[in-house]
Amino acid sequence: MRLILLMMVMICAPSATAHEAHSGFKYERYCCNGDDQTGDCQMIPMRTVKITPDGYVVSLGPGDHRLVTRKHVFNWSQAQVRHSDDGEYHLCLYPNEDTPRCFYAPDMGF
Repeated sequence: MRLILLMMVMICAPSATAHEAHSGFKYERYCCNGDDQTGDCQMIPMRTVKITPDGYVVSLGPGDHRLVTRKHVFNWSQAQVRHSDDGEYHLCLYPNEDTPRCFYAPDMGF
């Protein structure tokens, strides 16, 4: 009986979702590969982001993201940016630190 109950719980349990930032912000499944300790998505410091007329420039160095080992500069048009509803900036790098997959930004007036 316990085995049947356990199997029912496992079958009915919602599938695992993409990992979350420490703030509780959930990354989209497409963007996320891993978990909040080893994954490629995480919050990045506000000082690394510059808003431009064309979108955003993200300048990262070691320590700004767990995967970054050297300086990187990424440009994002406003159309490419995903919405961050926790007021923070987040970046997903996949499959390596040279490849930005998703960038999340809060509303410009936030």
